[in-house]
Amino acid sequence: MNKFENLIPDFVKALGPYVPGKPVRQAERESGVSCIKMASNENPFGPSLRALEAMRAAAAGAHLYPDAAVTDLRIRLAEHHRVNAEEILVSAGSTSFLTMIARTLLAPGLNAITSQRSFIIYPLVTHSTGARLIEVPTRDEGFDLDAILNAIDANTRVIFIANPNNPTGTLLTPEQLDRFMNQIPPHVCVVLDEAYADFAQYFADQRGVSYTHCLDYVRQQRNVVVLRTFSKAHGLAGARIGYGIAPADLLQFFARMKTVFSVSAMAEAGALAALEDEAHIRKSLDNNAAGAKWLSARLAEMGFHAIPTWTNFLYVDVREDAAAVGKRLQAEGVIIRPLSGAWGAPRAIRITIATPEQNEKLMQAMRKVFERAAVR
Repeated sequence: MNKFENLIPDFVKALGPYVPGKPVRQAERESGVSCIKMASNENPFGPSLRALEAMRAAAAGAHLYPDAAVTDLRIRLAEHHRVNAEEILVSAGSTSFLTMIARTLLAPGLNAITSQRSFIIYPLVTHSTGARLIEVPTRDEGFDLDAILNAIDANTRVIFIANPNNPTGTLLTPEQLDRFMNQIPPHVCVVLDEAYADFAQYFADQRGVSYTHCLDYVRQQRNVVVLRTFSKAHGLAGARIGYGIAPADLLQFFARMKTVFSVSAMAEAGALAALEDEAHIRKSLDNNAAGAKWLSARLAEMGFHAIPTWTNFLYVDVREDAAAVGKRLQAEGVIIRPLSGAWGAPRAIRITIATPEQNEKLMQAMRKVFERAAVR
């Protein structure tokens, strides 16, 4: 045994690494062709020009430590969501916030609950604390709230719910969540991960339904944390900035686990400007809805069913090994996300909805890859 292993707790040794979406440069080195990335649900238009200008201006003060409390953004977000500033904590992306939640509430002997085929970070943050993760089977490609309620025991401290779900793109209604929340015991905190909220709200408005009223749970002082991010509709994935909304008395404990100065001044400036650039957000949401409709129709023509999405990606069962499909598509210059391995869906892929030109390139690659496979 390596001498360093003696220093490491067993539950840390057992952790598997997070495997991110493949970077474009790496894929191009491997394939020898120019690639586009449709794997990590990034905004194909990037940040707004206003956000870029604000970040450039903030970079002039890069020699100074940022505001550890991210005060200006917290105040603006409180106005935006009509909550108190003390009920908002800004973090280096919502994944960082998930780590804070796990470190605060979980420990060896305790457990968290989520669904199979949900966000791959939930197992990582849970197991990193030595706690146990209970994953209940899916229902209709999404969360089975009754099964989650039945899995709660005296050692449960956290329930992770992605709404919409990543990677399936499915949605829980406000009525379903109300019934669920009304049955949660007082020793359990529910994490409502709304990373794709902007897209879900847009689709809900189009479809004439309600998306969420989760902030009411915060106002009612329930054991709940609502997570949001600037990585998706706002195009700031590389800036690493997200936030959580929760009752102030609960939030103060998460704040103790936050790494000081983890949110840069450039990220805060970009987020403030991005919030105000409604035209850029609208462009992203309009493009996404049109792309979802177009891609779903083209995939159906090939005999593939994409689950109706509430997000900026499509979940598609390709009826064969997803990792192999991903390699063949990469050879044609398109990076997608195979959902094999820890994702638990070995025959499914996740496709980010991109620009019309990128969507067309994907479909050309899909036709070529699957026609070639049919010939063999």
